[in-house]
Parts: sequence; structure tokens; C-alpha cells
Amino acid sequence: MEMENLVSLCKRRGFLFQSSEIYGGLNGFWDYGPLGVELKRNIKDAWWRDMVTGHDDMVPAAGAPRVYEMEGLDCSIIMHPQVWKCSGHYDLFHDMMQTCRHCKKLYRADHVPDMLKRSAWVESFAKVFSAGVSDERIDYSSPDALRWAKDRKRGRRLAPGLALVRNPEATLAGLDADLQAKPEMALSLPRVLEYVATEQKDSTGLQVPCPECGGDLTEPRDFNLMFETYTGAIQSPENKAFLRPETAQGIFVNFKNVVDSTRVKIPFGIAQIGKSFRNEITPRNYTFRSREFEQMEIEFFCHPDESQEWYRYWRDRRLRWYEELGLASERLQLREHETDELSHYSTGTADIEYAFPFLPDGEFGELEGVAHRGDFDLRSHMEGKLDEKSNPLQVQLDEDGKPKWRGSGKDLTYFDADGFEQAKERLGVKSFKAYMEGRSGESKPGYPYQFTPHVIEPSAGADRATLAFLCEAFHEDEQPDDKGKMQKRTVLKLHPRIAPIKCAVFPLVKKDGMPEVAKEIYRAMKARFNVFYDEKGAVGRRYRRQDEAGTPFCVTVDGDTLTDKTVTIRDRDSLEQRRVSIDDCVAEIQASVE
Repeated sequence: MEMENLVSLCKRRGFLFQSSEIYGGLNGFWDYGPLGVELKRNIKDAWWRDMVTGHDDMVPAAGAPRVYEMEGLDCSIIMHPQVWKCSGHYDLFHDMMQTCRHCKKLYRADHVPDMLKRSAWVESFAKVFSAGVSDERIDYSSPDALRWAKDRKRGRRLAPGLALVRNPEATLAGLDADLQAKPEMALSLPRVLEYVATEQKDSTGLQVPCPECGGDLTEPRDFNLMFETYTGAIQSPENKAFLRPETAQGIFVNFKNVVDSTRVKIPFGIAQIGKSFRNEITPRNYTFRSREFEQMEIEFFCHPDESQEWYRYWRDRRLRWYEELGLASERLQLREHETDELSHYSTGTADIEYAFPFLPDGEFGELEGVAHRGDFDLRSHMEGKLDEKSNPLQVQLDEDGKPKWRGSGKDLTYFDADGFEQAKERLGVKSFKAYMEGRSGESKPGYPYQFTPHVIEPSAGADRATLAFLCEAFHEDEQPDDKGKMQKRTVLKLHPRIAPIKCAVFPLVKKDGMPEVAKEIYRAMKARFNVFYDEKGAVGRRYRRQDEAGTPFCVTVDGDTLTDKTVTIRDRDSLEQRRVSIDDCVAEIQASVE
């Protein structure tokens, strides 16, 4: 599949638009059009239904250690700044940024090597030596490099900021001097690129070039990913706040409120769908990495002794969900993080990854993460910011030996009253107070009946999910038109549950009472699900328009309808057409799309 074809379809059919497009667009922000907003809403509704409202807390779910409950929450986007200080975002939530001194473009330092591999000027430069970007050794020649640098159609046009282009003789002199001093030195293309980007070596050594223009990049610098704002009328340090970079913290700070108000019992999950904001340096690949995005997130609270079982359950459950809604299993993978990849708070993390078509063959991009967060978050909001360098994690202290960022001081532990009630006779105590007195001096005196819950976090991006389902659904084939001639057809094979339009209703022609019957069917369907009415053009063209929109079913009213009270239902994927009575038509379509 060509990504350009999907992008064209999305804009043509009203799935996605560049934000503020009439003013040239705003990088990293996207608007969902009429069909896109329905698709995204249906994905979120399917997630909420499958994870929350449709969950049966009376019977163990398939693969679950035991029954559990689910609750929902919708937290504010702006929260108290102390939330982000205790969570670690204020200090630790950053990327390393580099700026090109020539073209002023910003880059994430870890993205630069991959971006160089796809750079137009690097590709042109590599062809001179018949080399690939990853070649361990190339047949380098200074005269060839010099000719490339002075060529108006190559170096001077593609890489105006490159030291080799700006000052070719002086730049090549440094490389030639090193080659003469070290004739055995093996030169790879990445190494040569560093030499030709460096006009004069100094204490900083060789420079990495800009992927866009070849200019020299600054040293990597911390770049905080949070958006700053102010909550008062006056912009003062006291009024500084942040747009949330994740929805999870709102759940953690409301943990006790949910427990007290709903009387929910561990194990249970709190789900939330909401906007988050990250000041990404280099947004890219359509909606894959944007500055404003929507998360579908669960924080699942469980007993520490059961946490590994629940981690495996949610990891596998979330993978199945994507398969159930139509993502091909061969384009999905579950990748466990290596030890050196884990966050300081995580004892296990797995990414659900999808083979997006804009990635190189064989590569997968993150679709959802499932993390075992331990008791890190609740402890942080009780005690204060934990030191990521400590093991086990301890509160981070300032130079005066006091907590760097104080927690709320609120008790966010959980007391398993039912579990203790069942066990107290066996334990030989009459009250929890007596039990605690008998365990005084122990590190966890209330355990296993009073504890800080461990958290399993499945976190999915609604925008990435929308992109993945669009990529999976996009197909091009050939089908006969009204005259039997084969024509190219573009079709979105979206699962009926998430399709923006569930059904389209057509009168075969605009006469003989057909439009009136078709409109009656349309109105009956419209009350139950999203349906489209179309009477313009040949019916074959109408079918193709709906195929592009991902509509799974089309209902056609024809001359026979007026006599036998039946209509034709056309299936988008199989192209099967069958006659169904008008009375059964609405119920049959509804059963197929729910």
C-alpha cells in the first residue's frame, strides 16, 4: 500500500485535515472531518464498551485470574502543578533536542540517525561512492566528494548548510590529514558524513550533520515536553500550570475518591478517555506523532501478590482487542521490553506494535503500551517524588535532606476489609488494630490486608488506533462497473462496529415511488445508527463512493420492492447481493453492525 494514496483518500473523503490548513497548517495538529470524527468516536465507543460498560464483573473474563470491576473517570486537563512534580514529569519528562545552526530546524537527538538515512542529500552523496547509509566501508575519494559539493544540482542545492559545500577545500583537508595519519582507518558512510559536516575539528570533535540541509547541529539539550500555561489573569510563577502530558495522573490522584464513593473492591480498573498534550520536537507521519492526542487508558489496581498475573492478562487481552476489530495478526506483535528499556518504575512493559505502511519492511511501530507500574504512582502522591536512581525506590531528597517535592500526605493505601474478616479467626485476633499491634516493627505491618496497590496500565492512543485501522482497512482492487468493464476500486474494509457510516440507502432511480420508500427505510435506520441517503448518479458510482467511505452495507430500493416488499442488501467485502424483506431490513443491518 502506498501511504500517499491513503492520505489522499483521507482528505478527499473527509477523514482528516491539517489543522488551520487555510493558513498553511499547524505542524503536529490534526482536525477530524465528518467521517474521521465518526470513525474515531466509534473506536473510542468500542473501547469503552468492551473495557468498561460491557464488562461482566460477576464472571471471570477469559484469561483473568478472577473477577474484577471497572469504573470510569473524566479528569480535568489542567491539574495542580504539584501533581507533575511528584510524578516526576516536571524533572524527567523531556527529550534531548538539537537545533541546526544553519536552517534552524529542531530535531530529537535520537531521531537524527534515522532521519539521515532518509535524507535527500545523504542519498545523493552516497550514490557518488555507490554506498549505502549503513555500509561499514566505502570507496571514498576526495575528488569525487569535491565535484559533488560544487555541483549546482547536487551538493549546492541539496545541502547548502554542509561544511563540505560552504568551504570544500578546508573541510576535505581535515579528512585527508586523518587518512594519511591513519591509512588503516576504515571509513563508513556515517563516519564520512561527520567529516564532511565538520569544517574544522576542535575540542568537540566531529559534528553530526542536519538531515535537512547538512548544517551543523548544536549539542543535545534538555527539552521539556509539557505545555506551560497560566491559570490566573496575571502570568506569574505562582499561577503557572501545565496541560497534562498523560491522563494517568488524574486517575491516581482520584484513587481514594473512587474507592470511597463507589465502594469498589480490589482488583478493579479505572478507565479514562481524554486529551493529552506533548510538545513534540518533530511531529511526523500524519497522526502517528502529534502534539495533541487522545488517550484511552486504564489504571488497574490489584494486590501486589497478584500483579504479575494481571499484567499478563491485560497484555494479552489488549492484543486480542485489536485482532477482534480487524487488525491482521501477522501485522501485530507483542514485544516485551528488555531490562535496559524499562522505566525506573516498571517491573515489566510490553508494547503492542503494528506494521504501519510508512515504516520500512519488517519494522513495527508502537500502538499501545501495557506497563506494570508497581506502587510507584500512589507512593509518589503520598510521600513525594521518588528518586529514579534508588533501588528500591525512595523519596528524593534535596540538599537539606528534605523531600525535593512533597506528596499530598494523604493515605492512599487500600484496606481489604473482606479479606481480613475472613482471616481474623484463623489469625486469632478480633480486630485489625490487634493484628497491627502484633506486627509492630515489621516493614509492612498491615500486609497483606493493608497495602499500596500495584498498578497495571494499558495505555492506547485513540489517534494511533484510528491510523492503524485506516491503514489495515485500505484496499485497492478491480471490480466491474455498470457496463461490466473492470474499474479500479478503492475500498476501506473497516469492521462494521467502527465504520463511520453503517449503511447507505439508495433508490435505484428517482421515480416510480422508489425515493419515497427509500426515505422511509432511511428514517427508520437513522434513529438507530448512522446511515447515508444517496440518489445521485448511477447506482454503481454510489456503491463506489460508499466503498471509499468504508460503509459495510448498502440497501437498494428497486422496481421489485414496490411489488414484493423486498430490498437488495449489498455486502461491501464479499460484494454479495441478497433480497431481504423491508420489515426485516433494519433489524438485520443493526445486528450486523453492533
